[in-house]
Amino acid sequence: MKMKPLDWFALSLIILGAIDLGLIGFFRFDLIGSIFGGMTSWFARIIYALIGLAGIYAFSMYGRIATNDLARGDK
Repeated sequence: MKMKPLDWFALSLIILGAIDLGLIGFFRFDLIGSIFGGMTSWFARIIYALIGLAGIYAFSMYGRIATNDLARGDK
């Protein structure tokens, strides 16, 4: 599967979100909120929204992976 620049950007945001959620779960520390002025700051909310959109966009990767596997003949 050849990844587009948008795929790389989405993957990076998903990893950032996963690390942030892990820190919240284990240590009650919100990395994004602490960097950008709390969970209610407008910039932090934009970052959270972009992470959510990246997660939704990642669903399209399933279809491309399945299409690529079928083209190669994998079952």
